[in-house]
Amino acid sequence: MQEIKCPKCGEVFAVDQTGYAQILNQVRDKEFERELGRREKSLVEKQQSDLELERIKQQKKFDQELLAKEDEIKQLKARLENGETEKKLAVSEALQKKDHELNEKSEKITELKNQLSTKEMELELNQKSLKEKYEDKLKQKDELIEYYKDFKARQSTKMVGESLEQHCLNQFNSLRMTAFQNAYFEKDNDARTGSKGDFIFRESSDGVEFISIMFEMKNEMDETATKHKNEDFLKELDKDRREKGCEYAVLVSLLEIDNELYNNGIVDVSYKYEKMYVIRPQFFIPMITLLRNAALNSLQYQRELAVVKNQQIDIVHFEENMNSFKEGFTRNYRLASEKFNKAIEEIDKTISHLQKTKEALLSSENNLRLANNKAEDLSIKKLTKNAPSVREMYEEEKQNLQECH
Repeated sequence: MQEIKCPKCGEVFAVDQTGYAQILNQVRDKEFERELGRREKSLVEKQQSDLELERIKQQKKFDQELLAKEDEIKQLKARLENGETEKKLAVSEALQKKDHELNEKSEKITELKNQLSTKEMELELNQKSLKEKYEDKLKQKDELIEYYKDFKARQSTKMVGESLEQHCLNQFNSLRMTAFQNAYFEKDNDARTGSKGDFIFRESSDGVEFISIMFEMKNEMDETATKHKNEDFLKELDKDRREKGCEYAVLVSLLEIDNELYNNGIVDVSYKYEKMYVIRPQFFIPMITLLRNAALNSLQYQRELAVVKNQQIDIVHFEENMNSFKEGFTRNYRLASEKFNKAIEEIDKTISHLQKTKEALLSSENNLRLANNKAEDLSIKKLTKNAPSVREMYEEEKQNLQECH
């Protein structure tokens, strides 16, 4: 029980805990309302004062900005007046520059026109020169064709072929003593196999034959009813070459006189028949020279290779011994490498197992840490978050304990 003395009459009377608490609440509520009203009035007055100060501040700032804008407008007007003057000067200068450039371009156009006129005259002269040059060549070819036509008209078919053979033979004989002293070049008279070529060329060095060529000469008259092609004779020529044991086969031909393929030079037909060529008569000697020089180079390389092989027999044996050693060493290295790799694999497995154990221990520690954090974070407020009745009971009990103390 609590005793309370009346401030007016001085009478003392007793009240229980509940009554005492109600009286305290009444007193506290009146004081709170009085304090709340006082603070509310103070806040309103302070807010009005702040609003007035802010209005004055904004007005002052607005006035300053207005003055700054007015100054800026004046400056822009002055710059605009200056800009108009500068613009007029710039336009005048641009017009003068443009007139100057137009004058320069006009002069350059005139110069280019003069150059173009000169180039056109040079081109016209070159075309005229080329035309005259090709007309002369055509005239020479026409004269040559007429010559051959007249020449063939005065010969029989057999004589036409023999004249080409004689022409090649004369060309070879004119160089035999200077370029082909040790060479054999004669008619192929061996027809035991049923066919034969026209000429066989052979040449030896130190008793070793290093080149052999089977030649076939073909020509025909323009008036011949059936015109032959060079391809018609390639198969037979290849057969003769193989039967006579020759390395190369060459068809010297005047057939297909208008075919530019054969008129441009030596034609390699090895894609059909091995080591076979088709040429015009003017390439007869150059063809022999090319094949002969290539064969001589090959012979020289073969001789040098034989000498080197004889000198390097010991090196070959040494290489064989070295290879044997390498094979044995490689085998031992492979076995050791396999054992080493197996050991590495076992170590990797052990490391993997230990890593998994470590991860499990770390995970357990983490869970314990989380559980500890949750226990430390536990409070009455959280426990009664969703239980208002329990919270009220706890607050009443707490208040009773405070009043008892």
